[in-house]
Amino acid sequence: MATSPHSLPRVYLFVPADRPERFAKARASGADAVIVDLEDAVAPEAKARARDALALALDESGPLIVRINAAGSPWFEDDLKLCRHPGVAEVMLPKAEGIDAVCTVVETTFKDVLPIIESARGLHEMDNIARVPGVVRLAFGSVDLALDLGIDCAPDGAETELLAFRSQVVLASRLAGLAAPVDGVSTAIDDLQRLQADAERARRLGFGAKLCIHPKQVAGVQAVFTPTPERLDWARRVCKAFASAGGSAVAVDGQMVDLPVYQRAHAVLRSVGLEA
Repeated sequence: MATSPHSLPRVYLFVPADRPERFAKARASGADAVIVDLEDAVAPEAKARARDALALALDESGPLIVRINAAGSPWFEDDLKLCRHPGVAEVMLPKAEGIDAVCTVVETTFKDVLPIIESARGLHEMDNIARVPGVVRLAFGSVDLALDLGIDCAPDGAETELLAFRSQVVLASRLAGLAAPVDGVSTAIDDLQRLQADAERARRLGFGAKLCIHPKQVAGVQAVFTPTPERLDWARRVCKAFASAGGSAVAVDGQMVDLPVYQRAHAVLRSVGLEA
């Protein structure tokens, strides 16, 4: 389904599927989208119970994104059946490693899909995955990818070791005509300074959103991915000056504004639903 740029989520918040009492809190957190997690957050012996709890919640509440279990797992097919429920807005597919599983999700659930790229094989197949009709956005699974590749990230939390792979996800998204991708989680829940640095890195690299694992992370990520009033004022002045110059290069704040700068300013305004 087509989605306007300003309606795209900037913050996705995970909530465990076996903790339905937390669903309302997640919705009230300020996150743009809530992902009910049937995968990593739920122990194997609790999968069926979690699926039942989610089914009940889908009958009683608004649309939710559901992260199902990976293709090939014992729970994949039952998860897909549940995701045909009209209360499921989109399906997040973990460990996406090829087009077959992605196509199966689309064809079975009739929902848009957010594949998570979190393995060497997923990276290798990413360009093909991104072009499957129904894929709306790619997500980057930093923790699992580092594990799969044997990468030991430095303790400073900067994850410079994963820089090349993050950029590949951004590039694949752009080439496939998808929305800017979703960066992975920050695991240090109480380190809000680290969270801000992670979110700012993601934004600078071309990501358009970030996954969160706790409600206290939402506001900080939302702030990073939302243009500041100063940035919006700059964008308005650039667009106005460029239009007044009839599309010719013009100076704003002592800086040259040509077509690429104008397009960037226009994108800033569109990201919050404004027009130049």
